[in-house]
Amino acid sequence: MISQLNPSDFAVWRQRATADAAPERLPIVLDVREPWEVQTACVKEDGFRLLALPMREIPARLEELRETLGDDHPIACLCHHGMRSLQVANYLAQSGFGEVVNLQGGIDAWSQQIDPTVARY
Repeated sequence: MISQLNPSDFAVWRQRATADAAPERLPIVLDVREPWEVQTACVKEDGFRLLALPMREIPARLEELRETLGDDHPIACLCHHGMRSLQVANYLAQSGFGEVVNLQGGIDAWSQQIDPTVARY
């Protein structure tokens, strides 16, 4: 089962994930929304790397993700309200990725809990 992570707990998760890690091991926030959604509202990189990859492209690019990140890279999946990202997080975990969480409530919750400058739609 995938861990559900509230955006308000993201900083703690990020710190745990980066303890004693090299800079290239910064956690990934995998935004699985469509490009128009990312243009509408987007998180700002701060102690993590942002990777925008629409949900529909994940299966075709799974090996690319594995080669780029490895199986144990910390990944937090993000979408609008947390449902698409939960599906992607489960898919990644079933595909052998070990450090995957879902950002519960998506970017909408992020805007409410972390950064009110992120647009809500």
